[in-house]
Amino acid sequence: MIQVNLTNMQSFVTPNYETELAARVRDAHDKLQLGTGAGSDYIGWVRLPADYDKDEFARIKAAAAKIQSDSKALVVVGIGGSYLGARGVIECLCSANYNLKKKNTPNIYFAGNGLSSDQLSEVVELIGDDDFSVNVISKSGTTTEPAVAFRFFRKLLEEKYGVEEAAKRIYATTDRARGALKTLADEAGYETFVVPDDVGGRYSVLTAVGLLPIAVAGVDIDALMAGAADMMNTCAKPELAANPAWQYGAARYELYRTGKKIEVLAAYEPNFRFMCEWWKQLYGESEGKENKGLFPASVEFTADLHSMGQYIQEGERHLFETVVRLGASNTTNVIPFDTVNGDGLNFLAGKDMDFVRQQAMDGTLLAHVEGGVPNIIVNVDKLSAYSLGELIYFFEYSCGISGYLLEVNPFDQPGVEAYKKNMFALLGKPGYEELRAALLAKLNG
Repeated sequence: MIQVNLTNMQSFVTPNYETELAARVRDAHDKLQLGTGAGSDYIGWVRLPADYDKDEFARIKAAAAKIQSDSKALVVVGIGGSYLGARGVIECLCSANYNLKKKNTPNIYFAGNGLSSDQLSEVVELIGDDDFSVNVISKSGTTTEPAVAFRFFRKLLEEKYGVEEAAKRIYATTDRARGALKTLADEAGYETFVVPDDVGGRYSVLTAVGLLPIAVAGVDIDALMAGAADMMNTCAKPELAANPAWQYGAARYELYRTGKKIEVLAAYEPNFRFMCEWWKQLYGESEGKENKGLFPASVEFTADLHSMGQYIQEGERHLFETVVRLGASNTTNVIPFDTVNGDGLNFLAGKDMDFVRQQAMDGTLLAHVEGGVPNIIVNVDKLSAYSLGELIYFFEYSCGISGYLLEVNPFDQPGVEAYKKNMFALLGKPGYEELRAALLAKLNG
C-alpha cells in the first residue's frame, strides 16, 4: 500500500493548509471521477485498471510469448509516453542492466526516441545476426523520430526475412481506426494493438503501449494491473485521510504556493532512474502551462549526494524533494568483517546493506530539512510488479489532482507543437515554405 509521509514538510507550510485546500482538492477529484474538468476527453486512464480490454490483454500476453519464442531481441520504436513508462518498469523490476543479464527473455532495445544516427547504428550493431521483432508505437504514425527509426528497422526486417515473414515480426500499437501507421499495418498484415482515444501518451503505460514490451521482459502484467486497480479504488475515496493522491497533490501544491518552484524526485535505487524519467514527462507535460507549474527534476541517491547533494543542501531555497522509499531489497547482502579494518568500517560488519541504506536515507532527509529543503516521503511496499502498478496509478491520479489545483488542463500539451512546426519548416516539409523563409532569415541574422 502506498503511504505518504508529510512530516518533513509541515514546518514549511501553514498548519491548516489541508483545511483551506479541502474544497479545491475535492473539486479536482470530482472532475476526474465525473469527467467534468478541462481535457475530460482524455481521462480514460482513471478507470482503466478495471475497464481495460480483456481480450486485447490476452492478445498482448500471446504476442509477448511469441516474441519470446522466436526472437532474441525486441526493438521498441517510440518516443515520450510511447517508451518511457515501459522502459521505467522494465529497468525498475528487471534491472537497468537487463540486456546484459543471463535470462530466458529477449533483449529489449529502445529506438525512435531521438534523432541520433550513432544511437540508431549502435542498436543495429547490437542486434547483429540475432532474430528480432519490432514493436512500433505511434498514435498517428507520422511523429518524426519514431517514423524515421521505423523505416530503418522495417527495411532491416524485410531484408533479413522477406516482406511476408517480416510482417509477422512487426507489432503496431496505434490508433484503433485511422492514421498512417494503422493504414500501413492493415495493408501489410501487422498484428495491431490500440492506443485508446481517451488516454494520452504520458498516461498510457498501463495500456498496450507499455504492456507489450513489459510482458516481453517477463514482468507479471496481471500483478501490475492488480496493483493499479487497488490503487484506483483507494484514489476514488473522497477523503483526505484515506486518499494518498489527495495528500500528495495538496502538499506539493501548497509548497508551490510558498515559493518552492522545483520538485526533485529521488529514490535510493539505481534501477528507478527511468521511472523518474517517466514521472518527469508526466508532471512536466501535464502542469507546465500558462506560466505555471513545478519544474520536475530527479536525482539518483546516494550517487548524486556526491554531486548534486551540495546544491540541494545549500543552494537556492526554491526546491523540495519527493523521496520514493521502496522497502526491503529483494536480495540480502551482509557487510563482511575485515581483520585489518583499513577503511575503518568494521562498525558496519554484520549489518545488512538495507540497514546502511536506511540510515543514509534518514540522515540525508533530516540534513536537508535542517538546510531548508522540505521533503515528502512516498512509502512503497517491497518492490514488485503489484506495488509498481500501485505507484504508477498513484502518480497519475495525483498529477490530475495537481493540474486542476493549478487551474490548467492536465491532459493537453500545446507547447510541444511549437518546436515541431519550426522543425518541419526547416526540414522543408511541404506547406511550411513561408515559415521556413522567416526562420532562415532569423537564423542568418
